[in-house]
Order: sequence, then structure tokens, then C-alpha cells
Amino acid sequence: MSRPSSKWTDLGKPLSPPVLEVIEQLGFEKMTPVQAATIPLLLSYKDVAAEAVTGSGKTLAFVVPLVELLLKRQRDSAWKKAEVGAIIVSPTRELATQISDVLGQFLGHEELGKFSQKLLIGGNSVEEDVSGIVREGATVLVATPGRLKDLFERKGDLNMASRVKSLELLVLDEADRLLDLGFETTINTILGYLPRQRRTGLFSATQTKEVRDLMRAGLRNPVLVSVKEKAAVSTPKLLQNYYVIVEPQFKLAVLLDFIRKQDLKKAMIFFPTCACVEYWGVALAELMRPMKVLALHGKMKAQRNRILTDFRESETALLLCTDVLARGVDIPEVDWVLQWDPPSNAAAFVHRVGRTARQGQEGNALIMLLPTEDAYVEFLTRNQKVALKKVSFEVSEKKLTKTLNVLHRLQKSDRGVFDKANRAFVSHVQAYSKHECNLILRLKDLDLGKVATSYGLLQLPRMPEMKDHFKQSFKGPADPVDCNKLAYKDKQKQASYDNKVKIYEETGEWKSKNKLLKKKTVPWEQAKQEREDRKEIRKKRREAKQKRKAAVEAGELEVVKKKKAKFSREELEELANDIRALKRCKKKKITREECDEELGIGASELEDSD
Repeated sequence: MSRPSSKWTDLGKPLSPPVLEVIEQLGFEKMTPVQAATIPLLLSYKDVAAEAVTGSGKTLAFVVPLVELLLKRQRDSAWKKAEVGAIIVSPTRELATQISDVLGQFLGHEELGKFSQKLLIGGNSVEEDVSGIVREGATVLVATPGRLKDLFERKGDLNMASRVKSLELLVLDEADRLLDLGFETTINTILGYLPRQRRTGLFSATQTKEVRDLMRAGLRNPVLVSVKEKAAVSTPKLLQNYYVIVEPQFKLAVLLDFIRKQDLKKAMIFFPTCACVEYWGVALAELMRPMKVLALHGKMKAQRNRILTDFRESETALLLCTDVLARGVDIPEVDWVLQWDPPSNAAAFVHRVGRTARQGQEGNALIMLLPTEDAYVEFLTRNQKVALKKVSFEVSEKKLTKTLNVLHRLQKSDRGVFDKANRAFVSHVQAYSKHECNLILRLKDLDLGKVATSYGLLQLPRMPEMKDHFKQSFKGPADPVDCNKLAYKDKQKQASYDNKVKIYEETGEWKSKNKLLKKKTVPWEQAKQEREDRKEIRKKRREAKQKRKAAVEAGELEVVKKKKAKFSREELEELANDIRALKRCKKKKITREECDEELGIGASELEDSD
């Protein structure tokens, strides 16, 4: 098979002059392999399932044929205001916004301005989306799955199902991520509203079983396109992957030392949870002054686009984030991707590091591993075909102490930071316990005292995973701190906290958002004795069980099997009738009196029960 031409002007089906002009303005002189393979197929009205590494130019691979298909239909009969010609479904609002921006470059051309688009994502008002579509129309919809499904199911003057009857193209971008986020049912619902006579493009970085199932459900005889830059590696060719083995308590100090020595201009740091991003956003902003530190995670709403735009426009900045930014988002000039710890699944590693080395640019990535996690390197090599080089960094105890002093000072000065630090640590431990690679990354192998040290905690939090021996490895502040006396900088929070403390002292009850905590009134000596008694009871039960087992094996004791209770057929039928009567009563198909009558409950019985 001959390799497709990489020149935009040499496609079998020539592109329209305005499309070529926009491509030239964007600075893309040649097509990437996925563009060269996919665009001719979509222009030939074929369904396509494309697999390509992250950063390989998948967005233009479907935006260019989308615009061409709209133009071709426009020449035959003009698009009406109430018609939707194409839909692009994306897993996250950041990626949807990015696709909308790229599409906007094309639709901003004078000859393509007859087409309009509408961005449908969470965080925007549904009513505004509906009124905008009804009032102005939209030839192309760029949407996240949840919002698009809501609009299809919405009753009233919109009637989205009638607007898509002439749909030319459906694009499912980052299909594997769509399914990872649990959108399978939502996607199937959307597909049910769309006409079968359409073209569909499915783009993903990996071909999982779920993606193949979606291909069978949503595509008709698709052409499979698999483009990899190197057969043995699943990450971009110009990306250098590194790892460093570091003791838990030195992790933050090593990260800071690395950032300063490498003189990083623009870097992304991935953390496991939203709470981690919240805390480190505050802590690193203090530790990395005057460098700009931005924080973004999935629980944020309106701020996400503003923060991402700020990072894109900054010449030097650190962006702290969760895996909400691991897929598809294109940020220029990111020279390093740093990972605080291994991601929740191996595929996410490939997507995280793919935020750098995009569109033929060079890039670097570093993951920080603990001594107990060294097997993860071999796992990535086998599972994801990722080659990593080892680097070493040494940090003195003096630098560690200096770093911890800053974190301790921050928490002492504001109870809000103290709360963030504890939530971050607890969420980190919980996320680690649910890791997909739990045969390699085991929670029981972690020294939580040292991990808590790396978070700069003032004290070890109370949690089931925290054992007594971790107190020996934990390094807190030099002078003991009474954490109950820490104050909030926020006056409203402090007033609320003072009120809770007052109620607690008067009633012995601590009221929080989710639960009611009662003060223990049992003396410490008594509580300790009760624990010892329970241990003794469990010990005696184990010993008795072992004796019975030994006696059975020696033939000294006969095993008597308990007989299961037998019910007659009449009793089982009567029980089934009672259940049916209760269900009908619950659904208000019969009255309570009629239900009582069917159950055989008389007035005298009810009086006795009262």
C-alpha cells in the first residue's frame, strides 16, 4: 500500500480554496499521517474509526472534512436555520471549547461564514443554549454528551430530533475517554435520535473492547485507521519520558529542586484528586514565588476556561491539574509534564504525557515514584509500550526542613490551609487504595508517616489506615501545635467555627455538613479496657474454632449440618400474594384498607399491634 501524500493540495478529492486558505493561515504546511489517512475516507462518505497517538492532529482530521461536507450540500441546497448538519461530541468542556475554537477559525472565513456553530457544554445556562439555537440556528453543534442528551430529551419549542434529520456527519472525539467517564448509555441515547443515513467518525487514542462495541452500534462497515509514529512506542516520537525514585518524605523537595534546576517555563503537574490540586495550588504558589501557579480540576465550574486561557497566554507558569486535562487539550509550548504519582490507570499515563511534544514539537515528561513502586516502570513498558529513562536527584535534610517550615507556617496562619492539607492527604490515600494497578501499587506498602510528611501536615489525621507505628516516621513541626486553636483568615468561616465549638462545649455534639459527631463520654481507661475485652473475646472464638476443626479432622467430632427450613407450596404462594398486595398499595393502585384485607389483617389485629 502506497503512503498517502502529505501535501494538502494533493488529496484525491481536492479541498475547497477557502478551506486551504484557513489551513495555510493556521500554519499547517503538511498533513499528519492520521489526517492524510482519514480525510479522504470521510470525504468519500465512509464511516471511519481512527486510532492515533495523542497530539497527532486528530482535530483537523475531522474538522476539515466536516466543513467540506457542509459546503458540498450547500451547493446543492442551502442549509436552513432549523437544520443541523454536523455534531461533534467531546468528553470534557475544555476539549469541546478547543474544538469549537479550531472550527471557529474556519467558519470565520468570509466564504464559510454562512455556517454557524453552537458550543453546548456544562457550566452554561441550558435556557440560553435553547434560545440561542431557536433564535439563530446552528449548522454545527460541538457538545459534551450530557448537555446534548438533555437537549434531545427536552420537550417544548426546540425539538432537536427534527433538526438533525439532514445530519451529514457525527464525530465522536476521544471515544475511549467518553466510555471511561461512563457516557456509554448517554451516547447510545444520542445515537437513537440521529438518522441512520449519516457519516460517522470515531477518533480515539486506544482501541478498547468498549470502543469496539460502540463501533458496532454506531458505525456502518467502518474503515479502520490505525496510525502510530513508532511501532514499539505509544507516545509521540519527540517525547522523552523520565522517572525518578524518591523516598516519600522527600517528594515535594525533589519536585521543587527539579523545577528550579531545569528552569521550566511552562509545565503541567498532575495530581490524583481535586483536593490535592486545591491544597498544592495554595502551597506551591507560596513555595514557587514569583512564578505563576494556577490550579484547575473537575469540580470547578465557570473558572475552568478562564484558568486554562490564563495558562495558554502565560509565558511562564505552572498548571496544577487532575486528569480532567489529560485528554486532547492542546496547550502550546508546554515543555514538561510532571506527575506527582502514578495515574489511576496505565492508559492515563499516555494521555497525560501527551500534553507535551504535540504537532512535531519536542517535549519531556517526569513521573515521581517511590521505592515500593519501581515495578511500575516495567509494567508501563509491557502494558503501554512506554520507554522511561531513570534520573536521580538528591535533596538534603536541610532543604526538606526548610520546605516543611513553609508548609507548617501556612497552616498555622490559616486554618483553611490546614483543612485543605488534611483533605488532600486523605483523598490521596483513598485514591491510592483504588488504583487499577493494585498488585504493584499496594497501599499496605506505603509508609503513611513519610507520605504525611511530604504533605507538610501538622499532625497525623485520624483514619482507619493510619497505624500507630507511622508516628515514628512522621516529621511534624519542631514545636507542638494545638490544632484546635488554629484560626481561619476568613472571618465568616471563623465565626461559623466558633459557633460550632460553643455548641460542642455545651451539648457535646459537633455538627458538620454530612454527619453529626458526638463527644465521647467514656473515660479513656474504660475505653481501653473495652477494646482489650473485645480482643480477648475474638481470640477465644478463634481458638474454639480451631479446636472444633482439629476435632472434626481427627474424627472425634461429627459435623452436624443445619437443615434448611422447608416451606410448603401454599405458604410460598401466600407470601408472593402478600408481596404483590404491598407493591400495589405502595403504587396507590389499591387503598390501605383493601391491602389490609388481602393480607388478612383485621381491625382487632391492628388494635392489638398498636
